[in-house]
Amino acid sequence: EGVRLLDDSSYGLQAGIFTDNVDRALDAVRQINVGGVIVNDIPAFRVDHMPYGGNKGSGLGREGARFAIEDMTTMRMVVFNRNRD
Repeated sequence: EGVRLLDDSSYGLQAGIFTDNVDRALDAVRQINVGGVIVNDIPAFRVDHMPYGGNKGSGLGREGARFAIEDMTTMRMVVFNRNRD
């Protein structure tokens, strides 16, 4: 019931769940529509290389080093034909 109540919110930045049962934790992670789930800690935990962002009304996209690099990068294709014969 707690998972259902949590996911009923129009926001979904992060959630914290507490359990000693790994299967129960993974089941809750699958059901909760948020940007991140922290198991056995509060949802304020974050390190810079972790993706961070929300679902639903909590925003679009992710931030963090990898995502910042992707946002500032334009992908280009270069093909070399080294066979000159």
